[in-house]
Amino acid sequence: MQNVTELERTKIIENGEKVTSTFSRQEMENRNSILRRNIAELDIDAVLFTSYHNINYYSDFLYTSFGRSYALVVTGDKHYTVSANIDGGQPWRRSYEDNIVYTDWKRDNYLYAVKKVLNGTSVKRLGVEDDHLTLEMRQKVKEAFPDAELVDVSKVTMKQRMIKSQEEIELIKNGARIADIGGAAVVEAIAEGVPEYEVSLHGTQAMTREIARTYPHAELRDSWIWFQSGINTDGAHNWATSKKIKRGEILSLNSFPMIAGYYTALERTLFLEEVPDRHLELWEINVKVHERGLELIKPGVKCMDIAAELNEIYIEHNLLPNRTFGYGHSFGVLSHYYGREAGLELREDIETVLEPGMVVSMEPMIMVPEGQPGAGGYREHDILVIGEDGVVENITKFPYGPEHNIIKK
Repeated sequence: MQNVTELERTKIIENGEKVTSTFSRQEMENRNSILRRNIAELDIDAVLFTSYHNINYYSDFLYTSFGRSYALVVTGDKHYTVSANIDGGQPWRRSYEDNIVYTDWKRDNYLYAVKKVLNGTSVKRLGVEDDHLTLEMRQKVKEAFPDAELVDVSKVTMKQRMIKSQEEIELIKNGARIADIGGAAVVEAIAEGVPEYEVSLHGTQAMTREIARTYPHAELRDSWIWFQSGINTDGAHNWATSKKIKRGEILSLNSFPMIAGYYTALERTLFLEEVPDRHLELWEINVKVHERGLELIKPGVKCMDIAAELNEIYIEHNLLPNRTFGYGHSFGVLSHYYGREAGLELREDIETVLEPGMVVSMEPMIMVPEGQPGAGGYREHDILVIGEDGVVENITKFPYGPEHNIIKK
């Protein structure tokens, strides 16, 4: 009888058939060709990706960690996702190319599997993601490859992800459309005395059903609604609670469908039935900033210059200290728990120049603390696609501002 120490350290589990992938074979080949060209220029022999975003971007597999480690190993001729035995054949079914599974029977089988993939490959320079590796895992990787220099590839891959292909843009457009559906469902559910979580559930269900209809082969995961009322609107990422909606209080709609790791968003300020005077004044100022921001997004403009000009409007109204974050960010493979193309945020310290193929948001927000006139958080959010011809398309269709979002029931 075998004991556990004699069981295999790795497996190949090609269970069932490959699923219909999110993107075409040509799209995935293009991404990996660019990657291989970039690592060749950096004289890197192999890349060990560990992050959600890069594994998903280059393989179409989005892992669920649960305390385990996952990877994508890419060389000039190899492309393997590395997954845990607990997930069976699902990682192989959803991976662009090959997959190897490591078991739990022995400690550090994860890196044993990585080394097995690279067997026969001379690795003098190994690409890693310094913005994702923990110190502990980086040390383990170094011990597993003692003769290799670890080279950070997080910035070069982020730069690649900033420019979206036509297939990516089409998916993001569908995401924006589905976000609008979620927003409409939220408005439908708003009523005095209804808890925030009930509004959130209604919107999430509407989005999930539309994702399933549009992408019948996709995993249905990670879509969510943040719906806040009153004091709960003060933060951009505050989750729904059991708080009940009151007439005349500020409301915040945040609609986030997730399709194969791609995040899109719709965010709107609303009020139920009526708006106090100071709230209306602040709302209109934020809408003014939003509309000017939409005008400023165009090819050739620096992110930091957009932020500087929009700051002037807040300064005019003595509201700059009430601003809570940057004016927008890139879209693509990201979520509330992973990913960020940090080099493409509309902030004062970002010198990136906007160019065709980029997809960015305009989302100004101000927060007035409780106890002051107009207390609450105000935010509008649209998604813009910068086209190859220089034309900027706003793909968010849900209306904004006092004319449309004072909800009458």
